[in-house]
Amino acid sequence: MPLDAIRATLADHPLLAAVSPATLDRLAAHARSVSTPEGATVFHQGDPAPYLFIVASGALEALERTDGGRDVVLRTLGPGELGGLTSLATGGPRSASVRARGPSVLITIDKAAFQDAMHADPALASAVLRVLGHKVRTKNAQMATLLERVRRDPREKIVFFDTKPYERAAFEQRLPDALRVRWIDARLGRDSARLAEGYPVVCAFVNDDLSRPVIEELAARGVRLLALRCAGYNNVDLAAATAAGIQVVRVPAYSPHAVAEHTIALLLTLVRKTHRAFVRVREGNFSLAGLVGFDLYGKTAGVVGTGKIGAIVATILRGFGMSVLAHDKAESAELVACGVRYVSLDELFATSDVISLHVPLMPATHHLVNATRLAQTRPGVVLVNTSRGGLVDTSALIDALKSGHVGGAGLDVYEEESEYFFQDRSDRAVLDDLLARLMTFPNVLVTSHQGFLTREALDNIAEATLDSVAQWMTGTPLTRLVTAA
Repeated sequence: MPLDAIRATLADHPLLAAVSPATLDRLAAHARSVSTPEGATVFHQGDPAPYLFIVASGALEALERTDGGRDVVLRTLGPGELGGLTSLATGGPRSASVRARGPSVLITIDKAAFQDAMHADPALASAVLRVLGHKVRTKNAQMATLLERVRRDPREKIVFFDTKPYERAAFEQRLPDALRVRWIDARLGRDSARLAEGYPVVCAFVNDDLSRPVIEELAARGVRLLALRCAGYNNVDLAAATAAGIQVVRVPAYSPHAVAEHTIALLLTLVRKTHRAFVRVREGNFSLAGLVGFDLYGKTAGVVGTGKIGAIVATILRGFGMSVLAHDKAESAELVACGVRYVSLDELFATSDVISLHVPLMPATHHLVNATRLAQTRPGVVLVNTSRGGLVDTSALIDALKSGHVGGAGLDVYEEESEYFFQDRSDRAVLDDLLARLMTFPNVLVTSHQGFLTREALDNIAEATLDSVAQWMTGTPLTRLVTAA
């Protein structure tokens, strides 16, 4: 990274916003850019600390080794975050190890040069003192709260429902020693809620039953925090939770790229029929008959909902050379600048060759795709849904598939998925007639709600969930709180 780019990055950092140009020049002269590959350790806990650093791009994990020899992820440092102030103040070694979560670029600043700049520029010294003072006050308040809790109960307790091995692995590497954990494979519901007895924190997933009777049972068992390790919360009776004194937190964004890329995977598989080709070739059938697909280039895609996931999908589809139409109550100027055109739902459904759904499930969006909407679409339209199953009227979709009006459907979600998804049911018949019928179509691709399932997403889910639990434990305001409308 050239010197002027390093100086510009330093100038944009809030800590250095008020310093003089001369101070910026001095710091930039003693700074350098360091590229770090994914998984590499930048430094180890206990190493000397000759420099501070700013994350220019990528993400780093700060890890601390427990007495048991296990590394626990304390936090993630994203772009713009600064590390090393603690060692600057104490003069001690690194208080934690730092590892690159992905390819990252750091700007390191020589510690001695930074200290000299503080002596020369009162604005820098004042900014550093403010940051360090805030850290000390926050840490003291958290420690006081934790000490009081330790007097009452040696360890906080959390029970996880509907856990799978891949989730457990992501959480276990981040669990603090002060947290007593119980893992339950069964889903949370009326029959299993009693298993939360004595656990003030319950961690639940997208298909757990969190209706009023379950909420009331959890409250009677002493539950005070419900931590959802997912973004959606349509399965939670929020009014019942509020009445019962249970706070609800969620993971609002774990990896929009994971879901967006799975959306594109479903679409490409459908239009090029690679799922059928794979099965054929494995059986020794190398015929291409029946495998004719179509180009995405030059076609029109409709993206319903342009939040983080929908915006990424729209951008990828533009990269394929598609015309992209979008519908959302809030238009994105960035997408418009990329050539995306916002239109009404009627126009989107009537003129799109591909339609992808990225809106939450609520009364206004229930069965958004129904017989009337499908009748508006072009013959051969391809529908992709990686959001919520209830957005699509499955009976209407089946009718449109049977008539040939819908050319294909890629579904990572299904309205009644809770009875089947995330489970191995290969030894039993599928008794849901609609799901069974869907799976008979060669132009329908059903995956088991796996759009979120990447290493990065699992790490983000675990980190955000445990951060919310830590906030609740220490009395810090909950930043991912969900409340009834």
